[in-house]
Amino acid sequence: QIEEQLRRAEGKVGRKALSESDYMEVLERSCSQGWESYGVQELDGQKRLVGPGLPTQEPMSVMVTGGPWPGRLSKMCHSSVGERGEAQIYGAHRRGAAAVRELLCHGDKGACGGGKAEGVGSRKALQNEL
Repeated sequence: QIEEQLRRAEGKVGRKALSESDYMEVLERSCSQGWESYGVQELDGQKRLVGPGLPTQEPMSVMVTGGPWPGRLSKMCHSSVGERGEAQIYGAHRRGAAAVRELLCHGDKGACGGGKAEGVGSRKALQNEL
């Protein structure tokens, strides 16, 4: 969501770099947005977070939206922005989507990783964080 919001804002100014006040506003808006379209879907016995910007899962399986997830995602977004800082996140965005993913997700095996390389401990840590 952060990447998409920054891309849209830059599109409005002709793909130029945003001013500090503009990217700070975009990041705040990204984290404060409604997260109601996100939820949990079970696939192959594992529960996965699904929603806009996330890899799509089995379209015919049951997806539960709402509940605690909108609040948790907003809190996690604000926490990530606070921990990393707006300038660092925007700098990563200017370098490309891979840089944003590395910064916020700690690589493919981090919090955003979708592969099966994650161990039980890392899934438990993510669950506790959410």
